[in-house]
Amino acid sequence: MPVTTSSPLTESFATVPDPRVAGTRDHELLDMIVIAVCAVICGADGWTTIEAFGKAKRQWLKRLLKLPNGIPSHDTFGRVFARLDPLAFQESFTRWMQIVEERTTGQVIAVDGKVLRGSQDGATGRSAIDMVSAWATANRLVLGQRKVSEKSNEITAIPELLQVLDIRGCIVTIDAMGCQKEVAAKIIERGGDYVLALKANQKGLAEDVTTLFEWAHSIHFEALRHDTAKHVSKGHGRVEIRQCWTISDLTFLRDLRHADAWKHLRSVVMVQATRQTGASTTLETRYYLSSLDQSARQILQATRAHWGIENQLHWVLDVSFNEDHCRVRKDHAPANLAVLRHIALNLLRHEKTAKNSVKTKRLKAGWEDEYLLKVLLNQN
Repeated sequence: MPVTTSSPLTESFATVPDPRVAGTRDHELLDMIVIAVCAVICGADGWTTIEAFGKAKRQWLKRLLKLPNGIPSHDTFGRVFARLDPLAFQESFTRWMQIVEERTTGQVIAVDGKVLRGSQDGATGRSAIDMVSAWATANRLVLGQRKVSEKSNEITAIPELLQVLDIRGCIVTIDAMGCQKEVAAKIIERGGDYVLALKANQKGLAEDVTTLFEWAHSIHFEALRHDTAKHVSKGHGRVEIRQCWTISDLTFLRDLRHADAWKHLRSVVMVQATRQTGASTTLETRYYLSSLDQSARQILQATRAHWGIENQLHWVLDVSFNEDHCRVRKDHAPANLAVLRHIALNLLRHEKTAKNSVKTKRLKAGWEDEYLLKVLLNQN
């Protein structure tokens, strides 16, 4: 049976508006999306290699797709994806993930931005685009993404992304850029909880929280409503000790400057990380705002899980997908190609019968048609 009638992936992307005018649609848009997804799974990193993949796999693709006029040229791929509405494409991605991803209560969703360095165009003065992604830390899947507007920043893109995500019962973690009152309110409105990194961008409040913890430590938290948790990890000659303290005493929280503007603020948090490598010791202290009440262990786990977005998403996109070196730059093409990479990564991560790295799975999919079909149809 054709993929176009049987796959949650294609059902979700079937509603993406075709940017071409009638009479110029020699190739089905859904066919082009599926070819591009398959090509990126198998190692393609631009329109020329996507066309080459399509031609090499023409007979296999004809079993799955309509292909009324064969395989599109790289120029056609480039023109269509440059004009394709990135917001509609991203929303289709989110719909697909809501179908296939198993959401669990208490799951940590890390939200962070990544600059696509290769998308910068010095000749036209265009800056590199920034994509904000939501990352399910337990399942290691991208749940959704938003391109940051050239005239805006992540502060605007994050609430837009949260608006379309199903975060009920989940804990959303964001670094200091996203530590904004509007972001906290949106997370609560959508049924989630938040753990937001607090830095000097929240002047006054950050100073008060730091002072509160200094005083609390000086009296050993005596008579304060608080909680604490500790985690020790060892490996590769390094010992890392992470300790978390939370203060949920409303008497003191109410006295923090601007605290009443943060919806459902129930705890302020201090996390201290000590790393010992040989004779060298480093100490790092971070502060957070949270809607969770006490829950030091849960918050400590959430802050540790957050950094998985760096080495399990951003690093993989750079190393396994060569994202930072991609020179696709025209119009909406960089953002849409980033979504294609997210689709490919999610499909490869969901496929668990092959116990290999993402890079090796991409090679295997290129070599074995049956394995590629298994990945594409989200089957295990």
